[in-house]
Amino acid sequence: MANHSHAPRPLGGSAFTPFTLLLGVLAAIAGVILVYRFIYGLGAVTNLNDGYPWGIWIAYDVVVGSAFACGGYSMALLVYIFNKGQYHPLVRPALLASLFGYTLAGVSVIFDLGRWWNFWHIFWPGYAQVNSVMFEVAVCISAYIVVMWIEFSPAFLEKWGMKDVRQKLNKLLFFFIALGVLLPSMHQSSLGSLLVIFGQQIHPLWQSGMLLPVIYLMTAIMLGFAVVIFEATLSSTGFKRQLETPVLTPLAKIMYWLLAAYVALRVLDLVFRGALGTAFAATWQAFWFWIEMACFVVPLVTLASENARRSAGKLFLGAVLLMLGGMLLRINGFLVGYMTGEGWHYFPSLAELMVTVGLIAFEILAYIVIVRNYPVLPAAQPATR
Repeated sequence: MANHSHAPRPLGGSAFTPFTLLLGVLAAIAGVILVYRFIYGLGAVTNLNDGYPWGIWIAYDVVVGSAFACGGYSMALLVYIFNKGQYHPLVRPALLASLFGYTLAGVSVIFDLGRWWNFWHIFWPGYAQVNSVMFEVAVCISAYIVVMWIEFSPAFLEKWGMKDVRQKLNKLLFFFIALGVLLPSMHQSSLGSLLVIFGQQIHPLWQSGMLLPVIYLMTAIMLGFAVVIFEATLSSTGFKRQLETPVLTPLAKIMYWLLAAYVALRVLDLVFRGALGTAFAATWQAFWFWIEMACFVVPLVTLASENARRSAGKLFLGAVLLMLGGMLLRINGFLVGYMTGEGWHYFPSLAELMVTVGLIAFEILAYIVIVRNYPVLPAAQPATR
C-alpha cells in the first residue's frame, strides 16, 4: 500500500525512452500537419463540408477531450467541496492531466476556425455575444485553463525553491479552487446545451432537450473519476509504483452510484420521450447507441460489489469502459446522431486523425516529463512483484 503521508516528489529518471520517442514523433507529425493547415486552410487537410462544419477536432479534441480532462474538477469537488481529504494524494496528478487536456482542448478550437487569425475576438468585449452558448463555453474554458495553471503552480514553485511565493499563493488558492469548481460546471453543462440548440438535427436517441446539460455535467464528473482511476493505474504500472487500489476502491463506489443514477436517467428519458423505439431500428445510429450503452451498463454490473471494486483489474476495466461510453455519448451526439440532411457525409481524413493522435501523444509525453521532474505523484516505494 502506498504511503500517502509522504509529500509529492519528482520521480526522477530519464525521460528519453523508446516510448517517449514514439510519442515525440507522433506529436511532431501533428505539428507539421497543423502548419500546413494554417497556411493552406481547412480544406487542404480535412473532410469538413457545409453539411458537417464540425468534425473530429471539435467532437473529440474539444468536447470529448475536455470531459476526459475533468479529473481535476471531479477531485476538487470531492476533496474541497465535500471535504473528503483521504483523496488528496490524487488531486495533483489529476490536476496535471486536466491541465494538459483542457489546454490542448482550448488550443484545438483554433484549428477549426476558418479565419483562425481572428481568434482573439473571443477575448475582446466589443465582439462579445453574451447570449451565445458557444461564447459562454469559450470564455469559461479559457478562464478555467488559466485557473488550473495557477492551481498547479505550487508544484513548479516547490521545484524552483520559491517558498515565499508559494506561501503567499496558498492564501489565495481557495479563490481559484472555487473558480475551478464553478467554471467547468458551467461549460460542461453548456456543451450539452449546444445540442439543444441543434433541435431536430440531432437524432432522437441523443436529443434529450433540457436534460442534456444535466447529462453532460453528470457524465463529465463521472468521467473525471474514471480518468483518475485510469491514470493512477497506468502511472503505478508504468513507473513501477505500488497500486493505489485502497484509495481508488472508495472512489469507485462514488463513481458507481453516479453511474447508476445516469443509466436510470438516460433510460427513463428515452422512455418518456418515446424515443426508445428508435434504438431497435436497423440504423447505424441504433448500432452505436447500443455500443455506447453497453460501455455504461457493463461497469454497472461488474463493479456492483465491494469485492469487485477492490480488484485493480476490474477497476481499470470499468474505468476504460466508462471512458469509452462517455466518448461515444459525445461522438454520437455531435457526429453520428447529427442529421444535417440528404447528400452530406463526413468521415475524418487521415490528417485529421493524425492531429488527434498527435495531441494525445503530446499530452502523455508532457505528463511523463513533468512527473519525472516536478513533485506531482505522492512518494511511494516501487511496487513489489
